[in-house]
Amino acid sequence: MDAQAQSTVVFDSHFARELPEMAIHWRAEEFPDPRLLVLNEPLAEALGFDPAFLRTAEGLHLLTGRRPPEGATPVAQAYAGHQFGWYSPRLGDGRALLLGEVVDAAGKRRDIHLKGSGQTPFARGGDGFAVVGPMVREYIVSEAMHALGVPTTRSLAVIATGQSVARESLLPGALLVRVASSHLRVGSFQYARATGDADLLRRLADHAIDRDHPAAAQAENPHLALFQSVVSAQASLIAQWMLVGFVHGVMNTDNMTVSGETIDYGPCAFMDAFNPSAVYSSIDETGRYAYGNQPSVAEWNLARFAEALLPLFDADEDRAVALAQEALAAFRPQYSAVWLAGMKAKLGLPGLDDATASPLARDLTGLLQAAGADYTSFFRALGRAAAGDTAAVRGFFPDPRPFLEWLERWQALAPDAGTMVRTNPAYIPRNHLVEEALAAAAAEDLEPLRRLLEAVTAPYDERPGLERYAEPAPEDFGTYRTFCGT
Repeated sequence: MDAQAQSTVVFDSHFARELPEMAIHWRAEEFPDPRLLVLNEPLAEALGFDPAFLRTAEGLHLLTGRRPPEGATPVAQAYAGHQFGWYSPRLGDGRALLLGEVVDAAGKRRDIHLKGSGQTPFARGGDGFAVVGPMVREYIVSEAMHALGVPTTRSLAVIATGQSVARESLLPGALLVRVASSHLRVGSFQYARATGDADLLRRLADHAIDRDHPAAAQAENPHLALFQSVVSAQASLIAQWMLVGFVHGVMNTDNMTVSGETIDYGPCAFMDAFNPSAVYSSIDETGRYAYGNQPSVAEWNLARFAEALLPLFDADEDRAVALAQEALAAFRPQYSAVWLAGMKAKLGLPGLDDATASPLARDLTGLLQAAGADYTSFFRALGRAAAGDTAAVRGFFPDPRPFLEWLERWQALAPDAGTMVRTNPAYIPRNHLVEEALAAAAAEDLEPLRRLLEAVTAPYDERPGLERYAEPAPEDFGTYRTFCGT
């Protein structure tokens, strides 16, 4: 393909055209010296881009939003949100722009979104910029989540902007190019409902059905079916987070997508030692968004979504509330079903009946918590135990006797080692390795990033030379906290 291949990528701007009340037309900042730090070539090709073109000066103009392609109408999206439980009526894209939408190779419409592209009218006093570390973190973690099979927004590129950004000190600036099924959030609906414009709320819901839940259009009550579909998608998503030990860190309603994709990898991390109270966000002082709280927080967020949608469920408010409550009640059993099915696979027992599997899984998580065992390493070692080598897995427990009793129960069920190898990753974005890659990338040394991506984008395939990427953090790594970079 030659550098003219970009002409085959057709951009559109459905959101800006269909919901102008929630879109402010805006232009990205012009940066002094934009340079690609990392480009996701397989994703670029799936979107119809020629990676060689994206590496040119013209490609960088497209990726930074300075020369929007034909058909693209860059806009800052409006939304509201509950942030740590407190309602903010006007948030919006303070440092981001929806560049436009493209149709990928599978025929799916995808948003192309810029993060760190400069101040917008939603900036709320912020400078609108981003720095290299958090943008590279989002690239690493979102691509690792994709490789793990967890629904997620993805990262197309990280671009160094050539400017310094003032945070605690001067840091190198960067811009992330994010790809999503859509950027509709629970907060989008909270914003529309707060306007009092019933037509806007209905159009937004119809737009969400068209983008992310088309089957709902055929239901007797399409907007109730939309809510039911989002409840199901989020129940599955949160269960998958829990199964891989992921801690989002900022589960505000403006960070919960209607599509069911993970969004906004700011203060986030993968859990090391199994601990339901694990918190990695520098701003989560009360542990609201701790690992073990994620299912209940998701349910709370969905209740706020239901409140926003109530007028669309039924003209009678009491009837609308009853319908919402009934639909929301499905979250817990759906979450539990996905989590238990995933845990059975992690234990190499996918066909085990739930009545036997549930106490087996519950007892194991209690043992892991008591021992402070490394979550990812334990399950990988347990896979080796299924193949007959129990030496490594015994070492996770200072007092192995309770675990050995559990191990005997589990082995009697004949777990399948092959299933466990395919289900339990050898490589996740270990926090100490992420920090190593971020620090190096800020100094324009991209080799640690390349090696880490090599490991986490093929997480189940254990390979020689990548041993350190499967090891827990060293004891002196200390308490880990992450920052969003605003």
